[in-house]
Amino acid sequence: MSEENRRPIAARNTRWAARTAEALVARGVTPNAISVASMVAGALAGLAFWGAGAAGSGFLAGLLLVAGAAFVQGRLLCNLFDGLVAVEGGKGAKDGPFWNEFPDRVADLLILAGFGAAAGWPALGWAAGGLAVVTAYVRELGHGLGQAADFGGPMAKQHRMAAVTAGARVQAGVWIAGAAWPVVLWVLWLIVIGTVVTVLLRSRRIILRLKAG
Repeated sequence: MSEENRRPIAARNTRWAARTAEALVARGVTPNAISVASMVAGALAGLAFWGAGAAGSGFLAGLLLVAGAAFVQGRLLCNLFDGLVAVEGGKGAKDGPFWNEFPDRVADLLILAGFGAAAGWPALGWAAGGLAVVTAYVRELGHGLGQAADFGGPMAKQHRMAAVTAGARVQAGVWIAGAAWPVVLWVLWLIVIGTVVTVLLRSRRIILRLKAG
């Protein structure tokens, strides 16, 4: 995997990330196993969000939202370390490209569907998940056409997950405080609109490059 076709992650160059990756390599943990773990974390996040929606507002729902946000961050850590173990650790496998992409798409769908359930709008959550898959499709389409992979936003994966994490935590505080502001729903609409814009901008850049080439 070339650097231009690798998602830019600031934490990749930190000492703690390098040391953690080295420890994983030393223990024989494979990047494919880490990728599968990211999918499990996404499923647990979606389940926690769904539970929050079923519980309604209140203390329990707030705790489930916080748990869901933690699992989202766990998913992102897996996304960081599977690449570090595969590339820097030299443990990449021939089937690595599949396991690098497929669990991400499943995690996106499950997290955003659960987030929609927490908002009381499950259909909107599934729509957000579907749009997230489309952003990845457009990126891979451009790559397949010989262009550098486009990880641009405004609502790329890291932006969506940051929005979900922040929205879940704020909503948890609101619910625990006894207020009824629909923060999760507002954030979900922001994700949907931002993801549509992301798809359009990525598509436009592909078309412009094709015309220029």
